[in-house]
Amino acid sequence: MKEKIAKRLLEILDEVFQISSELYKHPETAEHEFMASQLLTDYLTRKNFVVERPYLDVETGFRAEYSGEKPGLNVGLFCEYDALPDIGHGCGHNLISAASIAAALTLKPIVDEIGGTITLFGTPAEETNGVKGIYGEKGAYNHIDIGMMAHPDGVSRSSGSSLAIKAIQYEYFGKCSHAAFAPEEGINALDSVILLFNGINALRQHLKTDVRIHGIIDHGGTAANIVPEYSRARFYIRAAEKEYLEEVEEKVYKIAQGAAQMTGARLKVSYYEAAYDNMVSNQTLSAAFDQNLRELTGEHIRAAALGASMDMGNVSHLIPAIHPMVGVGNPALTVHTREFADCTVTQAGKSFIYKAALALACTAWDVMTDQALYQKIRSEFENNG
Repeated sequence: MKEKIAKRLLEILDEVFQISSELYKHPETAEHEFMASQLLTDYLTRKNFVVERPYLDVETGFRAEYSGEKPGLNVGLFCEYDALPDIGHGCGHNLISAASIAAALTLKPIVDEIGGTITLFGTPAEETNGVKGIYGEKGAYNHIDIGMMAHPDGVSRSSGSSLAIKAIQYEYFGKCSHAAFAPEEGINALDSVILLFNGINALRQHLKTDVRIHGIIDHGGTAANIVPEYSRARFYIRAAEKEYLEEVEEKVYKIAQGAAQMTGARLKVSYYEAAYDNMVSNQTLSAAFDQNLRELTGEHIRAAALGASMDMGNVSHLIPAIHPMVGVGNPALTVHTREFADCTVTQAGKSFIYKAALALACTAWDVMTDQALYQKIRSEFENNG
């Protein structure tokens, strides 16, 4: 059967690579992926998928489903298609969409034969305000049995873990005054932000080594001779486990409160982007993917590494999920660069689509036809929960 899957994949490879190339030519940043979502859903509609767009009130999101007549497992595959400002598809999201769609199309005749469902989720804004968690909160994965996607990188790596993240902004409201004539009448909001940064820097030595706190001051006043009445700092706070992340968030909040009390400013705290949970890869599902990738393509797979942050982490807390890296054949190439974006439209990019889609499709086949394998995947997920 896997030979048939590979043959079917080769038949559609050129057209899905063309879709990826179109996304490369027309990069759209987070929450503005109108052309991309239209292009992908039009294509899936022509391929007889049942498409819902917009999806769950996400304007550029979608869900595309293909079901057999017989009951069976529902395999979720994920498309990402937002680009980076100025760089374009430097994270290879065009390739991710193409690989997931290619895998889904390859599985269609199998679903016709054995039953089950293939569900593609169009998930915009992964780089900023990713919607996978929002989908999950609204029940999108309630009837999905496993979730998979493959991400391009310089080299191939097993699905690993990632840092949970919260995007938090701290706003301080003071009182303006002439900085030379009547400084005593003012309340300096910028001083609060500076104290916040200093407090966080003092906190770092008392945190676990996996914690990352990095931020900017994007409002610091309007003129040097005016006491700043408003100042704002934005931070990403990350940790390997979302439970510890919440502890760190509380520590930083206390520092922020202290900074407000020291100056007399008023503090307002809010989230400016969606929170991402840490990725918990299902090791049984990951091993099945790795075996297919290795045996079917000859790919060398390196050990999993701790990733930055991804909204696939939210998915992994709701259903068994993986997020492996599949290499483009150049270890020196890193994502979020113009060089990586350009690589996506070369033979290396096309090769990624083939390798990733083949491993995704064959892993789906394994899980859908091997009840013992699925039960092992499910048991691991429930025990980790």
